[in-house]
Amino acid sequence: MPKVIPANAVSPGDPYSEIVEAGGLVFVAGQIGIRQDQHSADVAFEDEVRAMFGRVEAALERVGLGLQDVVRCTVYLTDFGTFARMNEVFRSVFPDRPPARTTVGVTALARDCRIEVEVTATR
Repeated sequence: MPKVIPANAVSPGDPYSEIVEAGGLVFVAGQIGIRQDQHSADVAFEDEVRAMFGRVEAALERVGLGLQDVVRCTVYLTDFGTFARMNEVFRSVFPDRPPARTTVGVTALARDCRIEVEVTATR
């Protein structure tokens, strides 16, 4: 039976779980890198990416894991012109053993973010 971890970042009433554990895996729902009071246009792209991975790290820490436990990432970008800049930050977040990754170009993301990531980690 999957275990749903109580949400920190999900707004009350949102119809999804932020973190679910099942079969030794931990699934973290899409994380973005801007706060409720920010707009992505006001934040440098690299800072948005770092903040996004900071949220992933915080979510994983809530279940006793860290970024080193991530085995898969799906990254969503609204502008593939930022791909190389995202890769630079990605390398700094996962310097030694990067997880499997898929990067998908999309036309839009929630709250006009430029990037979003969902991850799977293992215990």
